[in-house]
Amino acid sequence: MFALTARLALSAAALRARRLSIVLFHRVVTTPDALLRHEPDIARFAEQMRWLSASFHILPLRSAVARLRDGTLPARALCITFDDGYRDNALNALPVLQSMGLPATFFVTTRYMDGGMMWNDRVVEAVRHWPGSIMDLGSLGLGSHPLDAGRAAVMEALLPQIKYQPHAEREALADELLARSGAPSSRLMMDSDEIRGLHRAGMEIGGHTVSHPILCALDPAAAAAEIRTNKAVLEDIIAEPLLSFAYPNGQPHRDYDARHIGILRDCGYTCALSTSPGTADRHTSPYQLPRFTPWDRQEPKYLARMLLNYFAQPSCVDEAA
Repeated sequence: MFALTARLALSAAALRARRLSIVLFHRVVTTPDALLRHEPDIARFAEQMRWLSASFHILPLRSAVARLRDGTLPARALCITFDDGYRDNALNALPVLQSMGLPATFFVTTRYMDGGMMWNDRVVEAVRHWPGSIMDLGSLGLGSHPLDAGRAAVMEALLPQIKYQPHAEREALADELLARSGAPSSRLMMDSDEIRGLHRAGMEIGGHTVSHPILCALDPAAAAAEIRTNKAVLEDIIAEPLLSFAYPNGQPHRDYDARHIGILRDCGYTCALSTSPGTADRHTSPYQLPRFTPWDRQEPKYLARMLLNYFAQPSCVDEAA
């Protein structure tokens, strides 16, 4: 009953304005992971896809952006996206999407293909495998963290401390933590064949930089190289032009600005996605399409969260700046 009420409310909202919702995922883990509490496992992801497909008209991103621009967007339009290029996207998410006939776009970083690990995953695995009862990181300027209070809490304290460090220092810190932990190596990211497999399955591949830097922290030449090199590598893999891009971290002003939008235009991208909450209408720049990740575990609350997001106005940078 409550889920039906939420669906009816979404339908009523869509009658007032045709807006595009875009949801964001990163991983679909095989089984629940205490250190990745916000990442759905296969069963929960399948459940979420059933909720969304019952309440929204799910479209491929390219089609949705075109229809948003020309005024033919259907009511309750929604796109599904994934960031970073995790291997479980191909192993776990793709079969669920295929079983339901749902399209999605996968934004892929390229440095970590074929065996690499993103900086945040190095931190997660360091916390997971850290020996003893205290992570004493005072020599690295990261404090001391008792592990008996819960490793998830330690991880969530460390990640924000490291995220906005200068790019080279962030990478070095993640490497040092992983080395000190003695964590075994693991292949978390897709390889070229898995990326091609997504593409052959009808999924869109999009750009997401080489190494997932905070673009605003780089000089313009370095930012352009991150964007252009990533695009060239992925285009070589799938033998098709990339048209869609997702900003790493994705917050307007803090993570990207007008300079980066100019780079995207220059190298042929036709749309880009942020992580600002809200939905897009005909007046939204195609280079600042908002995305949202509902986190509730019951369908009525999940859909209510989507409804609240429906009329939220996303934050954007001034593209003329």
